[in-house]
Amino acid sequence: MIWLSWRQFRLQALALYGLLGVLAAILVLVGRPSPGDGPLAATDGLLYYGGVIVLYALPAVIGVFWGAPLVARELEAGTHRLVWNQTVTRTRWLSTKLAVGALAAAIAAGALSLAVTWWSSSIDNVVTDARTYSVRLSPAIFGARAIVPIGYAVFAFVLGVVVGVLVRRTLVAMAATLAIFAVVQLAVPFFVRPHVFPATEQTVPITASNIARMGLTNKGEFELLTVSGPKGAWMLSNETVDRSGQVVKPPSWLAECVPPPGRTANRPLPSEECFAKLAGDGYRQRIVYQPAERFWLLQDIETALFLAVSALLAGLGLRWIRTRLS
Repeated sequence: MIWLSWRQFRLQALALYGLLGVLAAILVLVGRPSPGDGPLAATDGLLYYGGVIVLYALPAVIGVFWGAPLVARELEAGTHRLVWNQTVTRTRWLSTKLAVGALAAAIAAGALSLAVTWWSSSIDNVVTDARTYSVRLSPAIFGARAIVPIGYAVFAFVLGVVVGVLVRRTLVAMAATLAIFAVVQLAVPFFVRPHVFPATEQTVPITASNIARMGLTNKGEFELLTVSGPKGAWMLSNETVDRSGQVVKPPSWLAECVPPPGRTANRPLPSEECFAKLAGDGYRQRIVYQPAERFWLLQDIETALFLAVSALLAGLGLRWIRTRLS
């Protein structure tokens, strides 16, 4: 059964492995960049952002082109009955397919993530806030680093197989897998990950040294004021509060403290007297964030969560073929 399962998607697997090998070789040959405070060189920028995109796309490709057709194609054609009439049980038939495919998916995602994480580490290690590049805890980067891509890839593969078991139509299974996985991939960073581990909350003074961004309305009033959090932190909330702790807009008089030119994120900072007045009037900045040191903790938790959901989905698929398919 193991050999049969491998043969059924070996062409897709070998093609993907070959492509990933080429990408990894390019990263090794180019070598890790040496970033400064400015933008990346064109080639380095292409590889940096390209690596992120490929790692986010890889699990979807595995789910759609490996997982969804693997069983749906057999159920659609009716060839599964030939196997079931032999000595192979339904449970062994599906569990072998799931195990072989999930292992292949984990190897593909793990190998690419290792290469991209190694190459990008020279950038990730010097990023302290979001002024230049996204910190590695941010939603844009987190899912394309370390071990989380393995969890996503295994989940996407198992999802594709189980959807194929349920709908029994290859094209429908592929479309449904892509839609479901896209929703999960977008929902987890914004609705699940911030609450997996309690975030840290602080109320800090607004000073010239910690202002990250500021902005004005067309009327010249402040509408945006954010401060920098701890180095490498994932900022979840950044709000101005008054003396009573209520969320407020920055005071309108703050615009008068800023010399021209206006309406730009890099505009000159207010004077020290203005910061002293802000503090005297009770204005502070309340920040909620995940500290940089929780990167591996969140990686472990999220990977384990996806593997656990994959196991539940696999159990659903096994139960379905035992009781609902003929």
